[in-house]
Amino acid sequence: MHVNQIQTPLSPPAKSPPPTAEKLEQAFLEEMLKYCGPKPETGAFGGGIGEDQFASFLTQEYAAVLAAQIDLGFGKRMDLQ
Repeated sequence: MHVNQIQTPLSPPAKSPPPTAEKLEQAFLEEMLKYCGPKPETGAFGGGIGEDQFASFLTQEYAAVLAAQIDLGFGKRMDLQ
């Protein structure tokens, strides 16, 4: 019977920062989501003061996901890439 040596798992590669155009698209989408994005719940199922405090983080994550999924073409128009 042959037993292979146990190898330690490699650390995940460091994430490279998004290109400038994607950062610009993310900032644009974040501003748009502030006005037309999901609104906080009210009443018994609302998050209260905690939801108010952390809503901007959720909006920022929504914008990051949208910017990664769709291309608004900012890089092509402004020659940022």
